[in-house]
Amino acid sequence: MTSKELISSELESPVGASLLAKATGQTTSMLNDTQPSRASSLPQEVTGPTLDFADVSLTLGRTTILDKVTFQVQPGSVHALVGPNGGGKSSLIKTLLGQMPHQGRLSLQWPGEPGTIGYVPQALEFDRGLPMTVDDFMAAMCQRRPAFLGLSKRYAGPIGDALERVGMQDKRKRRMGALSGGERQRVLLAQGLIPAPQLLVLDEPMSALDEAGIQVFERLLGDWRAAGITVLWIEHDLEAVGRLANRVTGLNRRVLFDATPQQALTPERLLTLFSTHPRSAA
Repeated sequence: MTSKELISSELESPVGASLLAKATGQTTSMLNDTQPSRASSLPQEVTGPTLDFADVSLTLGRTTILDKVTFQVQPGSVHALVGPNGGGKSSLIKTLLGQMPHQGRLSLQWPGEPGTIGYVPQALEFDRGLPMTVDDFMAAMCQRRPAFLGLSKRYAGPIGDALERVGMQDKRKRRMGALSGGERQRVLLAQGLIPAPQLLVLDEPMSALDEAGIQVFERLLGDWRAAGITVLWIEHDLEAVGRLANRVTGLNRRVLFDATPQQALTPERLLTLFSTHPRSAA
C-alpha cells in the first residue's frame, strides 16, 4: 500500500508512537565514516529532508528486531540499506512509516515546508482474479474518488505521466492479475510518484524487475537525485548499490557500518554483515 504523509512536527517516540516529524536539527552520532560519497554528486537544489534515526529499537516478545539503530540520511541523497534477510531493514522502514512500535527517535528536517513521502513496497498482494485494471489500481492508490467511477480530472494527467515514466502507458487497460511480476513492480513505482514526493522510501524495488525494468528504475533514480529528492532504498543487489548509492548503511539488527559505497562494500565488511547474528533480547 501507499504511504504519503505531510510531516509537520518533531516528536520523541516511545513504544507505540509513530514517527514522522519535522526535526529541529538533531544530529546523530556513531557514523563510521564521514568522507563524502565517491559516486554521483548531490544536487545543488535540495527538496528532500534530512532523516535521522537515533537509538531506534524494536523488540517483539523476546526477540530484538532493531537494536539502537543510529544513522543519518543526507538531504537529496540516495541512501541504501543492505543486510541479510531478517536483519531488520523492512522493520526499520515500517517504524519510519508509523506501522511498527519502537523506542528511540525518528526525525525529519525539511529545507522548507514539510513535504510528501512516497512509499514503494516490495510486492503487492491481491486476488489475481479481480477485474482490476492498471488504471483502476492507480485510481484506488492515488485519489479519493472511488476507483469504479474512473480517474478524476485532477489525477488523470499525473497518473498518465507516472505510467509513461515507468513504461506502462500502453498497458493501462490490462488487468493487474495478467501483468508479469516486473510489470506490477513498475506500476508500484508509478504509484509512489503521485503526488510528487520529496522523500521516497523503496523496499527492494528491483526484486522483480527484468532488464528493461531495471533500466527504467535506474533512470528514475537519476531523475530523483537530480531533483534533490531524498531516497531511502533497501536493496540486495550490491553491484547496483555500489554504482548508484551515495551512501550505504549495513544493518543486521544494529548498524554495522555506515559509509560511502567504496568504503562500505568491502569483502571484510560484507562478511561481517552477512555472518553476524546479534543475540536476541534476554
